[in-house]
Amino acid sequence: MHVVLASRSPARLATLRAAGIEPEVVVSGFDEDSIVEPDPAALVAALARAKAESVAEALPPGPADRIVIGCDSVLALEGEIHGKPADAAQATARWRQLRGRSGVLHTGHHVIHGAASRTATASTTVRFADLSDEEIAAYVATGEPVEVAGAFTIDGLGGAYVTGLTGDHHTVVGISLPLLRTMLAELGIAWHRLWSSPPPPPAIPS
Repeated sequence: MHVVLASRSPARLATLRAAGIEPEVVVSGFDEDSIVEPDPAALVAALARAKAESVAEALPPGPADRIVIGCDSVLALEGEIHGKPADAAQATARWRQLRGRSGVLHTGHHVIHGAASRTATASTTVRFADLSDEEIAAYVATGEPVEVAGAFTIDGLGGAYVTGLTGDHHTVVGISLPLLRTMLAELGIAWHRLWSSPPPPPAIPS
């Protein structure tokens, strides 16, 4: 299968690669601010669909086995929707809201295969550590919080500041593998057909 990832996210790419999938990365350039939706789950679903469709329309005619995957994520905290912080000051303010509390990370997915498509959203509750001002300043100074939805990661420097999850941790990274597998199955595509090569056999303890 020829998989196209309509996202510039290094975390999404790394997640797919770790799962045995080597996608072609094509960034949509879609204007995310053009979609306004108060419901976070509906918002990320609409953005994921827009990104995937934008890339699919821009690609030249390709193989029949091409799959285009679009994703988008936001963090919802007490009715507010948080995407990527605009700058370090906003990231600092965001973390002062997050510390010691819980939020819900929503990731929308849209898959296109030929004339068929599927859209779905995964949501995971994230519990944050009660960071000191010094810890927040040090984390923001790394630049990582400005690059990601919700101003945190679990697969990078921010992992130490997440105390627990309820739901699929892949959702927080930005692409839910279990949900994606289900969506592809609905399109008649078995997950293992996406593997670029068979994964190595598991190590047997001596």
